[in-house]
Amino acid sequence: MSASMTRGVIYIHSASAALCPHLQWAIGEVLGRAVNLDWSDQSAAPGLLRAEYQWTGEPGTGARIASAMRGWQHLRFEVTEEPSPGVDGSRWSFTPELGIFHATTDVAGNIMVNEERIRWAYEKGDGNPAVFFQEMSIALGEAWDEELEPFRHAGEQSAVRWLNQVV
Repeated sequence: MSASMTRGVIYIHSASAALCPHLQWAIGEVLGRAVNLDWSDQSAAPGLLRAEYQWTGEPGTGARIASAMRGWQHLRFEVTEEPSPGVDGSRWSFTPELGIFHATTDVAGNIMVNEERIRWAYEKGDGNPAVFFQEMSIALGEAWDEELEPFRHAGEQSAVRWLNQVV
């Protein structure tokens, strides 16, 4: 019986030219093959570069890629992993200021907030809607989205890539 496979996309929103070969090496180490990214200028951060890369691998590969990339200066990225049989999808977002954020996603890429996280937000809020709202904002990764949005828009000239569900 063959192992279950999934796929995803790596969005490197900003990286210095000196960092690019190290990122390619780190991603290649996780995937077990050489990776050559197509780098382009990042208009939202002059002097930095951006790239996108579609990957295929076993479930959990997205987490290993995100772990291999996190922590470098001037690096902003997102890694997605599509759902596969018995495994939810995921998205990891990283910025130098905020660090790493992970969310479970559904087949459409929407963030799913689990029951325990919602209960925690209710308990922490203790009747204060502002505290509940703040906790839900954290659970949805809104701070990461706000910081990454200008970098995402700067890449809108890139080719659109549609992901399909892996079965």
